[in-house]
Amino acid sequence: MKTVRTPRRVSFPVALAALVAFAALSGCAGIQTVSSDVASYGEWPAARKPGTYAFERLPSQAAMARESDSLEAAAAPALAKAGFVVAAPGQNPDVLVQVGARTQLTVDRRWDDRLWWGAGFGSSFGYWRRGSWIGPSPYWTIGWRSDFPRYDREVGVLIRDRVSSKPIFEARASNEGHSRTGAELQTAMFEAALVDFPKLGINPRRVVVAVPSGASSK
Repeated sequence: MKTVRTPRRVSFPVALAALVAFAALSGCAGIQTVSSDVASYGEWPAARKPGTYAFERLPSQAAMARESDSLEAAAAPALAKAGFVVAAPGQNPDVLVQVGARTQLTVDRRWDDRLWWGAGFGSSFGYWRRGSWIGPSPYWTIGWRSDFPRYDREVGVLIRDRVSSKPIFEARASNEGHSRTGAELQTAMFEAALVDFPKLGINPRRVVVAVPSGASSK
């Protein structure tokens, strides 16, 4: 007797979840750039060349040595590309550099918008019974509810003349996405902040830099 195999049916929520996950993985794998909004300020002397530097930490940064080490390591490649060289041990640097970063989580509950009539990813399916709808929402209820985390991310660089202690250049780069700031992303954002050094430009301005595969601004 010939056996007939019936295709296995996959529920709509499961299929949708798999499709969304596949799309997210496919999109992230191909992204190799980071876009940031950059603002820069300062009075870098026109004839002055980038010289040697040393990092300077605030007392609060000194108390978090591991985090500060990671942040400075992320900023070092951008400083090198801008023409700076790390001062040798025992050498007085030409400038002192302070770096900082912040990441703020915001939950984007877009389905609460009245445009969607209170629709969203709800807790269960609804159904019709005796001419009326039974369920949490008559629109777009497909099995679960999901909020969308958004991270506002920013890095900053402050360069001061070591002799006079005068701030002579400051730059910030910011963007947002669905993930926290990783080391590769921070490195790209610091590069964006210093890409025009020592020139100033329109604030803010969009700067796009290439990143290693796997890092993205999403």
